[in-house]
Amino acid sequence: MLTCKELVAHSSDYLDGQMTLRQRLAVRAHLAMCGNCRRFIRQMKLTQAVIRQMPDEELPELDALAERLAQNRRNQG
Repeated sequence: MLTCKELVAHSSDYLDGQMTLRQRLAVRAHLAMCGNCRRFIRQMKLTQAVIRQMPDEELPELDALAERLAQNRRNQG
């Protein structure tokens, strides 16, 4: 059976459908018994969904906002 560390290491392959049947079954067996890894995989799926919805083009205003937020954080610390 997979350990949590092994599942995390192979999670991208699992989510991308890049595993053999035997590997997928091992992941599913682990997920059936490990709530922490089920939460991890759910979070990874949510992250993938959010990233897929992001625009492909660069948005300078978002970069400027990120820089302002980083600057504010540096000034506060």
